Amino acid sequence: MHFFKYKNSELFAEDVPVSKLAEKYGTPLYVYSHKTLLRHFKAYDDAFNGYPHIICFAAKANSNIAILRLFAKNGGGADIVSGGELFTALKAGVSPKKIVYAGVGKTDDEIRFALRTKILMFNVESEDELKEINKVAGKMKTKAPVALRINPDIDPETHPYISTGLKKHKFGIPIEDAIEYYRTASRLKNISVIGIHKHIGSQITKVTPFVDALKRVLVLIDRLSAQGVNIKYLDIGGGLGISYKDEEPPVPRDMAKNLLPLLRGRKMTLIMEPGRSIVGNAGILVTKTLYLKQGFEKEFIIVDAGMNDLMRPSLYGAYHQILPVKKQKRADTFADVVGPICESGDFLAKEREMPMVKQGEYLAVMSAGAYGFSMSSNYNSRPKPAEVMVKGKEHCLIRERETYKDLLKAERIPDFLGNA
Repeated sequence: MHFFKYKNSELFAEDVPVSKLAEKYGTPLYVYSHKTLLRHFKAYDDAFNGYPHIICFAAKANSNIAILRLFAKNGGGADIVSGGELFTALKAGVSPKKIVYAGVGKTDDEIRFALRTKILMFNVESEDELKEINKVAGKMKTKAPVALRINPDIDPETHPYISTGLKKHKFGIPIEDAIEYYRTASRLKNISVIGIHKHIGSQITKVTPFVDALKRVLVLIDRLSAQGVNIKYLDIGGGLGISYKDEEPPVPRDMAKNLLPLLRGRKMTLIMEPGRSIVGNAGILVTKTLYLKQGFEKEFIIVDAGMNDLMRPSLYGAYHQILPVKKQKRADTFADVVGPICESGDFLAKEREMPMVKQGEYLAVMSAGAYGFSMSSNYNSRPKPAEVMVKGKEHCLIRERETYKDLLKAERIPDFLGNA
């Protein structure tokens, strides 16, 4: 459920007209609902109440410091995959003891940063990485807390680009090799083995893959226990999907109903890494219609938001509902909604039946809170959009719109090229 609703034919973000936000802050504009973010976060917290757990929000889905701060204030942690995400999470007030660090390519500098800040644990993806963390920790005269990321070879039945739990993927350690990897880890002088981690993909719309993966991991935990390896933290990852179009994914309560009975009697702390399911439907992208262009078989609605602002449709062919900010009594049209980028792949919707719009009118691209701004770029030298958070009747800029000067602030002309 989200709090972007029509009132008298006008789209509101909680208690604020979206058109008012577009006029004040300009477009393209990301708008987030505080009430929706909090509701979705608490849905996890409440569902798993009674079992020790930490909700480590997947920062890659949306790393705005204000959003991370909201979750931190409500007891949340962070699932990070880079030094930049660690820096941002700490600045947002996330406790280091609620930060888990995944990703297949951690650098020595990033490992040192994480060890200095005393994060909860590294989710290790390979033997080489395990040995590198051991080496860096040894030089720092400390022990690195680790979990090994296990690839359970479970099909999450999602888009292949966001599936991570099969043997053919680059992520994690094959489950059949896990015992030997844990033996190796236990022998390393500067490694403290405290957990186990699995993550099978994103935008998963069934409970079954989560259940099947957990069952396989629990069998492994029992085998490790028999060999004296005590697992304190069970990180089950994230990946729960949302409704973009007509999907009917389970909710956290459904997850808890199916997973908690499997954990009964086990003395571990459960870690979850939800991202999309918390922020996806809590954000929209507001864009302005620039031009209408009649094509051979369809119309093109040219807007000021492009693939650099929202990559998902171009990258995955992902569907996002597109709604008029102000409803008008008009016939439907058959159109592509396209941006200003010089690429044929620059579109927000293809061959979409939707209400006709006029030049200058605003459209809302729904369900854009996850992997929207976080995947944005400056392609075509376009400044990144602004971000706003709405709470009731209040609204606040949580990221300023980039300027043309911002595009060049890190660039330099060498002396041998002369002055510009």
